[in-house]
This record gives sequence, C-alpha cells and structure tokens, in this order.
Amino acid sequence: MSDVDTSAGASDVLVSFRGVQKSYDGEALIVKDLNLDIRKGEFLTLLGPSGSGKTTSLMMLAGFETPTAGEILLGGRAINNVPPHKRDIGMVFQNYALFPHMTVAENLAFPLSVRGMSKTDVGEKVKKALGMVQLDTFAHRYPAQLSGGQQQRVALARALVFEPQLVLMDEPLGALDKQLREHMQMEIKHLHQRLGVTVVYVTHDQGEALTMSDRVAVFH
Repeated sequence: MSDVDTSAGASDVLVSFRGVQKSYDGEALIVKDLNLDIRKGEFLTLLGPSGSGKTTSLMMLAGFETPTAGEILLGGRAINNVPPHKRDIGMVFQNYALFPHMTVAENLAFPLSVRGMSKTDVGEKVKKALGMVQLDTFAHRYPAQLSGGQQQRVALARALVFEPQLVLMDEPLGALDKQLREHMQMEIKHLHQRLGVTVVYVTHDQGEALTMSDRVAVFH
C-alpha cells in the first residue's frame, strides 16, 4: 500500500493514524506508513482492492490487530495497547456475526449487558435501536428466521445500540444482492446523517464509496 496522508484541523479529529505500519512476517508491509486523520461525525471510506491494507487498518483501529510501528490515537489518546472492548467502537461485518441462539432483542442487549447496564435501560435502548432500523416487530425472532437484509439491519442496530463515538464497517453489504445493497447504502447514509456518529467504512466498490462518503481514502 502506498502512503495515504489526509489531515484535518486538530480540534475536529477523532482518530489519527501516525506513521502506522503492519507486517505479519517481519518483512513484507501490508500497511506502509499510514498517516490519516478522521474527523468527528464524518463518513470516511477506505477504498481499495483486496490486499491493499484497508481491512487490516480497520482491524488495527478496532483493536483486533496491533501495529508493527506507529501510533493510533482515538480522541487524542494512544490506543495501541487498549483492548477492543474498552475502545467504545461499534463494528459491522459482512457476515453479520449475530449470535444464532439469541433472539434479535437478545443480540442487541448483549453489548449493553456486558457494559453493566440496568435491565430497564437495556430494554429502552434495544427498543430504540430496533425502531431506528425499522425492525420493531422482530424483537423475538432468531437470526435464522430473518432475510439477509434484515440480519444486516440487526447487525447495524447492535453496533449502534450502545451509542459509540465511532462505528467501523467492513464490507457490510458484500453478501447482499444489488437492489438490496443499494437500498441499504441509502439506509446507512441516512442513519449516519441522523445520528451524527463517525463512520469508517471499508469497500472495494468505487461506486459505493462515492455514493456514501464525505471523504474517501484510496488504498492501493
């Protein structure tokens, strides 16, 4: 991957990659000297082909990978050694990653329960999140009883239910057909505009990136 260098005013910045590199074998660099500022409230897409380092960069921001060199800042604080569950970040994956043995409501309640929230607050937040993605009547269904689009909506609601400052999306619409994918693009964009949350989105689809993003960082 060649350098990506995108800067913003310091007070507006939520995330900073500073000279970040990643190698799995100590020789070949998957991510090379990444310098990137992500502004509060923006929708930023990491665009590039397979193997360009975009998903690896997202995983380092999430805390599932550790940089070989450089520093990642979140809210001005270095997070290289902060575990994923302490980063206040929501995640949406292509495969949805829903718990099959839990109902829709239980899937949404899980990230709230592990944060020690009261049952009453959990119930209120789950109801609000389901309304946000228009799945109010699906609370007691299981993932296997949902369509692909409905499952992706549940995954989206689960990422937003605890009101994180940042949501990461790794090719979240890749498993959907073209018509549903285009519909979900608009739905995600509208949610972003309504909630004002910062979104970092990974895709290899240039059209998707240009449709949804405030800014695009090109990886190659």
